[in-house]
Amino acid sequence: MSVRKKPELLAPAGNMEKCKMALLYGADAVYLGGNKFGLRAYAANFSIAEIKEAVVFAHGLGKKVYVTVNIFAHNEDIADLPEYLLSLEEAGVDALLISDFGVWNIARQVVPDMSLHVSTQANTCNWAAAQAWKSLGAERVVLARELSIEEISEINNKCDVELETFVHGAMCISYSGRCYLSSYLTGRDGNRGECAQVCRWNYQLVEQNRPEQAFPIEEDERGTYIMNSKDLCLLDLIPELIEAGVDSLKIEGRMKSVHYVATVVSVYRKAIDAWCSNPKEFSIKSEWKDELEKVSHRPYFYGFAVNRPDENGQIYTTSSYIQTRDFVGVVIDYDKETDTAYIEQRNKMLAGENLEVLMPDGTLMELALNDMRDESGNQFEVANRVQQVFTIKTSTYLQPYSLLRRKSK
Repeated sequence: MSVRKKPELLAPAGNMEKCKMALLYGADAVYLGGNKFGLRAYAANFSIAEIKEAVVFAHGLGKKVYVTVNIFAHNEDIADLPEYLLSLEEAGVDALLISDFGVWNIARQVVPDMSLHVSTQANTCNWAAAQAWKSLGAERVVLARELSIEEISEINNKCDVELETFVHGAMCISYSGRCYLSSYLTGRDGNRGECAQVCRWNYQLVEQNRPEQAFPIEEDERGTYIMNSKDLCLLDLIPELIEAGVDSLKIEGRMKSVHYVATVVSVYRKAIDAWCSNPKEFSIKSEWKDELEKVSHRPYFYGFAVNRPDENGQIYTTSSYIQTRDFVGVVIDYDKETDTAYIEQRNKMLAGENLEVLMPDGTLMELALNDMRDESGNQFEVANRVQQVFTIKTSTYLQPYSLLRRKSK
């Protein structure tokens, strides 16, 4: 077995809390969008001041922040671009993710010392394209999702450029996200950050000359979700991806929850570290897979990593998500002298109930909500106010940013 360096674990940051959670739970870097030029217009996104805050936080942990500037720009987008790029450079951002060649060219001129990564939206599917981007100054190429591990390995063997690939998250029915369905049906352009995810909608068949008649398709009496892809999960294939030369393993999900980001990052952190410490004895642990079932997701599959997906890569009966745990709270502080944990409520909690705790270091444990008290020190039975802060007593140290969750009904 050849020796490979440990790959970067790259996580999504839809807002500041998710950014901090991703980094504390084990990500080596986060990618996030500013208020302009990104492809997640409906994420919270970051102001320049917030990007500076994220950079300071990440750099304090020895980690990195990448910012997406990956829209397909129209003429009216260009005027504000140079000033925005300069503000990102001044904020200390470690790299920019770009897909549009015009944006790339302007970035090379305006911020020539910044690292540039080629976004997956550029649809890089072959070694010749990767070589071309390298010649244009790319430090890293985020490969298209439509590649097998064998193809990734060939690109690595022929190109002296860092390679990044998605290993977990939602898949798009369209080729690397190049989709106009949202724009056509809702007026919201997915290629400019406004995707309405119409591929998840319920569709029926209509004949051109009988527009008033909608015919259900056989899979389900309500219709079929014919463009509703399963979610990507390549946890099983981490050894093969590392051996193929992937430099950064990327998790999708800037629109996902804090619970999703922290849990998924924690699992992949454990798996990457386990393989790198002892590749010969490495195996996927069942508890890692159990953890990935706890977050909201569609059924998992390998995407294009091993074979091209067939009809089993889609979900035909529902667009609903599945999960085995509900996220109910966050530990915001712990006082060792008084054995007091400070909890911020995210969902209804009851005095005395038993919850599951996931800590930033990956520790998983059970916790009873004993002696719940409000901000005034009064004992109470039900926490049901949004982001209510209360205390409990526990002799077990709970790390700040630990997640509390219960079994889903």
